[in-house]
Amino acid sequence: MSTTTTTTTTTGRADERLMSFGAGLAYRLRLSGLSLAYVLLAVPAVVLVCVTTTALGVAVVGVGLVLLLLVVPLIAQLANVHRALAEQVLDITIERPYKPAASSSPQGLLLTWVGDSARWRDYAWLWVKITIGWATAWIAFGLSLAVLWYAVFPFVYWVTPAGVFDMNYGIFTMDTQAEAFLEWFFLLIAFSLWWLLVPPLVRFVATLDRNMLAPSRDQLEKRVAHVAQTRAESIDHSAAELRRIERDLHDGAQARLVSLGMTLGLAEQMLATDPDGAARLLAEARDSSTTALGDLRSVVRGIHPPVLADRGFAGAVQALALDLSLPVTVVVTLPGRPPTPIESAMYFAVAECLANVVKHASASRATVELTWDDGLLRATVTDDGVGGASPDRGSGLAGVARRLDALDGRMEVVSPVGGPTVVTLEVACALSSARTTPSSATD
Repeated sequence: MSTTTTTTTTTGRADERLMSFGAGLAYRLRLSGLSLAYVLLAVPAVVLVCVTTTALGVAVVGVGLVLLLLVVPLIAQLANVHRALAEQVLDITIERPYKPAASSSPQGLLLTWVGDSARWRDYAWLWVKITIGWATAWIAFGLSLAVLWYAVFPFVYWVTPAGVFDMNYGIFTMDTQAEAFLEWFFLLIAFSLWWLLVPPLVRFVATLDRNMLAPSRDQLEKRVAHVAQTRAESIDHSAAELRRIERDLHDGAQARLVSLGMTLGLAEQMLATDPDGAARLLAEARDSSTTALGDLRSVVRGIHPPVLADRGFAGAVQALALDLSLPVTVVVTLPGRPPTPIESAMYFAVAECLANVVKHASASRATVELTWDDGLLRATVTDDGVGGASPDRGSGLAGVARRLDALDGRMEVVSPVGGPTVVTLEVACALSSARTTPSSATD
């Protein structure tokens, strides 16, 4: 991680030396704008430090917990803004290292945040941001202001009343319009300092943010171990699926095709001696071919449903809802189609959730909501059944969780006894082809 970052920064400096004066000037003007952004963003950081410190101090009486529920997401949003700025300055990508909450309830959120080292590092980063980060940003922005001040000083001297901006330098007093242009000597000094110091100062602030807001080494090691585990589970799942397909073909379509061949052979032998019997065998062969074709279609649907390829994720879920025995409302807000592997995994995950609703929930209605927001594809399956669903009870939900885990996704199940049950499926992805699919419902 460190080696890659160092290489990127060194390359950036080399490119900076090769810039033309105009490109270098534009680059530094952009960094000056970012330094102003850092200065301004320190103000909400001060507020968040004060509120968070107060909330932690009074957490034992309950009021602090309410404050934390409000302020912790705001800290994460501010940190995400700084991550985006650091990505622009350093030309890198900084992952959001927060743990997903096991539950959306206040207690679940607080317990997740307490055990999330990234949240504590955000709090420590706020203190660094309002001290070292703020001071460094002010120096960079102050150099920019100095260049601007000395550049416009002769004009300012001209438009202000006489004597307001007279300067006594000991050796001489600058008190005329002509002498006001002597301030451009300081402009050369300020411009040189601005040209040399603004890039490293802004990069220092961005590097400070990256070091404190990027995933820690421990988190990266856990992530690698998690990826290795989910990869092994995906391989095992693929092997099991391949064996299932082979078994279905051997026991279903293959057996029927063998029987079909034998029937056609008998019909061929009987054609000359017993035409009526041969006709009966041909009719039986025709029925067997239809059944074999149905078996093959069933196997294909288990691999990748044709409706998924033809109509996409949204259309496939709507078609799935139409075949269920209870009313299902499908609400879709997708500006495009997800990648094929994610589309397939999410479809089968939704299908398994709806199958559980039909088999176990004793529900009278269900709702499926498909949304995409800020790079996150989400499917929410809700039913008004008896509740009590849990992936730990050996249901198909455990398989859904494993399927999504292989794609670095997550599943959240909220199902109190008595209902309702809400299953949320999430996978990060980009979408293709901008379009919006309307809502639908089955009755």
